[in-house]
This record gives sequence, structure tokens and C-alpha cells, in this order.
Amino acid sequence: MRKITYYVATSLDGFIAGPGEDISGFVHSGNGVDQYLQDLQSYDTVIMGRKTYEFGYAFGLQPGQPAYPHMQHYIFSDTLKFDKPHERVKVCSLDLEIIRQLKEGEGTDIYLCGGGVFAGWLLDNELIDTLKIKLNPLVLGQGVRLFGDSKKTCRLAVSGQEQYDGGLQIITYRIDYS
Repeated sequence: MRKITYYVATSLDGFIAGPGEDISGFVHSGNGVDQYLQDLQSYDTVIMGRKTYEFGYAFGLQPGQPAYPHMQHYIFSDTLKFDKPHERVKVCSLDLEIIRQLKEGEGTDIYLCGGGVFAGWLLDNELIDTLKIKLNPLVLGQGVRLFGDSKKTCRLAVSGQEQYDGGLQIITYRIDYS
């Protein structure tokens, strides 16, 4: 069965973006970012919520086009619509059965690109298997929480940790829901 890996940048206090979706304080270059981009090449499928997909518009993403050209995209939204989406872009309703089918399907593990609300929904339903955070050396104080408003409790076991330029760390956790 394919695993879902939530691979995301976060501040020390657990925010994936600051107020107004500001990510300017995060480390944007160096060997840690290079590692992240290299790691993304190992995924053939990405899942994300509408807000995360639309966030890409500020960086040149065209509506209906894939944010990661080598991956099949599943954007979970009950409101997002495209006239002629790329063949690698599919908009799906917020349906746990679709997520379960993806996990049971063929291919690599699945990259969860976010965002916090969508990740919280998946965590609440025990569907995230791995958390891989790019831990940035900053405190944001407020913004978009790593798991939105989720109140789910679970234990994590570190399965990998690397230190990079600029104080960035990439830490991999296995999630234990029991």
C-alpha cells in the first residue's frame, strides 16, 4: 500500500505560513532546498487542498496546470473548477474513499503538499503515514498551522534527521495512531 507523506516547511512554532500566507522568512535556497527538490522527484502523485494549489498562482502557476510536471495531481476541493485542466490535474471532492483508493493504487508513495486544513482533515482520519518537515529556524507566532484546527493526538517516531545550510533541518517522522 502506498503511504502518504506530508512534506512541508514549518516554523519552530508549527506554522507553515505566517499571517497573510507569508513564507518570506523560510529558507529558500541552499543545500536543504536542493535536497527537498531532489526528494520530490521520487513521487509520482501529489495531493493538496484548493488553497495550496491556488497559492502557486503567485509563483507563476497557471490555473489547471500541474505544479509538479512529473506528478499526477489530485486537488481536493468542492468549489475549484477549470475549463480545460491539464491531463495530470484532477479536482476531486473531499471524499475519504478517493484518498483510500489512491493509497491502494499503483505507484510511489504520495506527496501531500498541504495545506494545514487539508492535512488536519487527513490526520483526523489517520491517513497520513509520514511527516517530513523542513524545520526552519524562525518563530512566526501566528499564521497557517501545520495541521489546521485538528485536535488529533498521536505519537511520532523520528526515522531520519539532517542539518542543512541556514539552520534548516529536514526531519522525518513515522506517525503512530495507536
